[in-house]
Amino acid sequence: MPNTPIPNKSEQDYQAQIADLQSEVSELKKLLEYYQSQLLLSKRRQFGVSSEVTNTDERQMSMFGEAQPTVAIEPETEEISYTRKKRKGKREEDLSGLPVERIDYELSEADRRCPQCGETMRDIGVDVRRELKVIPARFVVLEHAKHTYACKTCSENSHTTPMTKADAPPALINGSLASASLVAYIATQKYLSGMPLYRLEQGFTYDGVTISRQTMTNWVILCSERYLEGIYEKLKEELLKESVLHSDDTTVQVLKEPGRKASQKSYEWLYRTSGYSEHKIVIYDYQTTRAHEHPKNFLEGFNGYLHTDGYEAYHKLEGITVAGCWSHVRRYWEKALKVIPKDKQKDSAAETAVAYINELFRLEREYDKQNLTPQERYTERIKRSQPVSDAFFDWAYGLGALPKTLLGEAVTYTLNQRKYLNNIYLDGRLEISNNRAERSIKPFVMGRKAWLFSTSQAGARAS
Repeated sequence: MPNTPIPNKSEQDYQAQIADLQSEVSELKKLLEYYQSQLLLSKRRQFGVSSEVTNTDERQMSMFGEAQPTVAIEPETEEISYTRKKRKGKREEDLSGLPVERIDYELSEADRRCPQCGETMRDIGVDVRRELKVIPARFVVLEHAKHTYACKTCSENSHTTPMTKADAPPALINGSLASASLVAYIATQKYLSGMPLYRLEQGFTYDGVTISRQTMTNWVILCSERYLEGIYEKLKEELLKESVLHSDDTTVQVLKEPGRKASQKSYEWLYRTSGYSEHKIVIYDYQTTRAHEHPKNFLEGFNGYLHTDGYEAYHKLEGITVAGCWSHVRRYWEKALKVIPKDKQKDSAAETAVAYINELFRLEREYDKQNLTPQERYTERIKRSQPVSDAFFDWAYGLGALPKTLLGEAVTYTLNQRKYLNNIYLDGRLEISNNRAERSIKPFVMGRKAWLFSTSQAGARAS
């Protein structure tokens, strides 16, 4: 074989090649660390606890001058000189609002004869055993018989016969067997209990009644359009008069939407009043996309504070001050904390961040216990909470975390949301999180896991 000439390379060329390889290895290590953290986080989501409750130990509390006392305190003793009133049992409280049917089991007079003297025994006591009876839903055919009346005398002696009819309530849906109670039952089972219509159809069949799911769907859609849209519009009108609102959104799959595939996601936007509102209102708005024009159009005429998550569509709204959600921030840091081995979590950046945020929530719970007015809460937040959040943002800014890591994502999200998170210090009525909206949207999310999708846009609007 002919000898292959070896190219001559200078030492500088070799050093450059080594530097390139070292840089490549460094990037691959970062990528490997990122995918390992994603895999661990995925397993945590699948098998771990989903609660957001975190432990705040004494070391974390001491960061903010709130260390717990370490000296044991002798408990004071008090002599009780009165008789405590026996508390009513929980079972009694649970059953107190239910009707009671009593069945008495008595002996006949013959059976009450005394075996010694033959006299009739007297009743000296009753042993009562309680049980809970359920009466399943049952169908009853309700006939509305509308009588017509005519004058017999006039019919015999006159050319005209006066006639009149008795009044009767109009049908809920003309030509249909649907009653108000039946449609209300169907809607309640689907939207409050998460019961798919096909299972309702099966249940009705077991009871000897045939009502197809398509018929039930048509009833719900028609009744929502005919009887509920007016109420919905009135609720929306009252909602927009408020000065503090919450908003959130969740996906909904609609199979038949013009110009869209069945697999594409649509959205149910939620809007609700705040905790300080006199009248609580929660309403949904079905839309095909998550574009910012949907909240813009819905909230037209509203000027005030809007609690949201970090979705940027809300930040484009004009005339509205967006208040960010500290719960969302904490979730990013908790993700970064969960992928750190247990023995290395202590004193980590993620744990420190969670401690900062937990302190803010602890202060909020303290304000709640004190039943502060909005003005008092505003004053306490400026005095006690804002210095904690300012220190947290300054600390996060100086971390210098790598962007393609969970820690880097947490830092980026935190600093990008700083403006909106700090808006909670503008008004004492504002809340530290958007959990109120998330709790309100949860029934829809849980129901969707059962009935999965809406077939048509009319069905999505009815939902």
